[in-house]
Amino acid sequence: MKRIASVLLASASVLGLAACSSEAPAAKLVGNTVDNYMLADGAGMGNILRYDTHTPAVVLASYVNGDEASRATAKALMALKEKNPDLVIQLINSSEADDRASIAAEVKEQGITLPVLDDEFQLIGSSLGKDKEGKSLGFTYSGETVVVSPKDWKVVYHGPVESVEAAVTEFVAGKPITTAEAAVKGTKLLWNANAEYKNVSYVNDVAPIMQAKCVECHQPNGIAPEMLYWNSYEQVKNFAPMIREAIRTDRMPPFDADSHYRAFANNENLTEKEVKTLVSWIDAGAPSDLGEAADPLKAAAAGREEWPLGKPDLVVDIPAYDVPAAGVVDYQIPAVASPLTEGKWLKATTFKAGNRQGVHHILAGWLPKMPANGRGFDWNISMGGYAVGSESNLAPEKWATWIPAGGAISFQMHYTPIGKAFTDNSKIAFYFSKEDPELVKRQIVIIDPSITIQPNQARWHETAYVQFPADVQITASLVHAHYRGYASKLTAIYPDGKEEVILNMPHYDFNWQREYVYKDLIELPAGTKLVADYWYDNSKNNKALYGDNTKTRTNPDQEVTWGDQSFEEMLFTSVQYRWKDETAKNPREDLQQQLQASRMLTAADDNRDGMLQEAELKSPMFQPIKANFAAVDLDKNGTLSFQETGAAMKQMMEQRSKEASARRH
Repeated sequence: MKRIASVLLASASVLGLAACSSEAPAAKLVGNTVDNYMLADGAGMGNILRYDTHTPAVVLASYVNGDEASRATAKALMALKEKNPDLVIQLINSSEADDRASIAAEVKEQGITLPVLDDEFQLIGSSLGKDKEGKSLGFTYSGETVVVSPKDWKVVYHGPVESVEAAVTEFVAGKPITTAEAAVKGTKLLWNANAEYKNVSYVNDVAPIMQAKCVECHQPNGIAPEMLYWNSYEQVKNFAPMIREAIRTDRMPPFDADSHYRAFANNENLTEKEVKTLVSWIDAGAPSDLGEAADPLKAAAAGREEWPLGKPDLVVDIPAYDVPAAGVVDYQIPAVASPLTEGKWLKATTFKAGNRQGVHHILAGWLPKMPANGRGFDWNISMGGYAVGSESNLAPEKWATWIPAGGAISFQMHYTPIGKAFTDNSKIAFYFSKEDPELVKRQIVIIDPSITIQPNQARWHETAYVQFPADVQITASLVHAHYRGYASKLTAIYPDGKEEVILNMPHYDFNWQREYVYKDLIELPAGTKLVADYWYDNSKNNKALYGDNTKTRTNPDQEVTWGDQSFEEMLFTSVQYRWKDETAKNPREDLQQQLQASRMLTAADDNRDGMLQEAELKSPMFQPIKANFAAVDLDKNGTLSFQETGAAMKQMMEQRSKEASARRH
């Protein structure tokens, strides 16, 4: 327990049958601090130890698939949870033999209703990841259980599950725990020592990881604030504890997509080896082996290029805007006349935010005409977008988007007051294809403007989808929600009923909005439903709901619906793709129009049966249809089909156009 730095305990494997505690007594854990962590469970949902600070107690137990002691512990803790629903209870599987899929299968087979966390790198359940103060767990047996105080995150009970209920009762009542530490019997967990992490070198091991995964942001002109420039050994050492915590909670690098389902071309997650290298080095006291050698980070962090993709073909200034120090700023939608005198194939865009703190996001698109009032948003062609951590939009090789000559370039600007007034001067850079591309890049957005999040709900679920009328190839996707967004999943449901997760975000971070580019194109046949599931935290545990500026923050005691502002909510997943039989010389606008026309139904169709029930028409935008449901339901079967919904929406839009025309005259 006291000397972990010299030996990094890595892969976990369960050997043999149940072993008596007398063979190797379980380590004494009472009084130890349990450091924060974020681990995904078998279903891919993220679980953060220190997220729920309002629970009376946290109960953690070691779990191994197929192990009887583990299964008995799970059943006992499920019964405890049923009696005490406010308790946070988690099972931690650190076994090398068990992966995410087998954990999910075990949970289903055993009917386990508690989250079983996948400690895939053995950072949490084992002794790996303990600093000199012993801050972590250190399980010895399967079924080993601890009770943790949410006030200081120290272990107050350690022993078998049989005594947990009594320990929790005494602890919650403020009484001393009669038996705080007890022997545990179960299957012995053997953690394999890994010699390669004994003597980690800053120069040869740590600095290269920082250069590859950190310096891009943590340097001059990067996203990180100046105090967090990783431009020297001294700077990294000073912030080593914070870096260690960011690794354990998977906050940094800020790449929130889960690599268990799909590989990403722009993956910035740390590998297992990189995680263990950094944690080992930090736990050893972050030693230096520089000597008289030059610090490799000083050269690597010399300053980021203004335009990371190189010199742009065109730079357009976004109209300046004065952002106040406080309050709510409505979305700004300025437009500028396009300088293009001839059509171009757009290969990439890069945005340069004038103020990274105050510019939450920028979206851009092409309009066929310059709006007379200088404002426009519902563009015909997307030109990409910006959010912190995602500045560039790059099409795959041989793909591009056609931008006609003339017209206008329109923007959606989301500003967040930062306590000090500023004038924003953001820019967009364009990169055009020198030759005509072979393939056409398209975008569709899965949205649900009817979301209605109930008060005081920690995992409120909403869903929407699109259904492709022809074969497509998916290249990238982006997830967007606001303060209450907790997790998201993008699932392909094939025509034969098979389901495949193509993007999982165990824990959504509102501060980092980025596009996830798949390493390989994802082939989806005609008729495939691409489903976006979102989970929202509208509970007192969500720290993002509380802040100094009460006008821009809110509380969990109210219903929340769709809205532009961050204290409202969104379900918004953009998907980049191409129609498989479309080429630059053979455009398929008919397919794009067909897909766009079906989005209203798929946004509201919560049960995904391809029909709209009257109860699903929750959004105000659907009220005209709901009010005339019987008339719109032409076949009188009590539901609306794609065709009926499309006809109704077309009629509604025509009526609105006539009313607008009448008002103008």
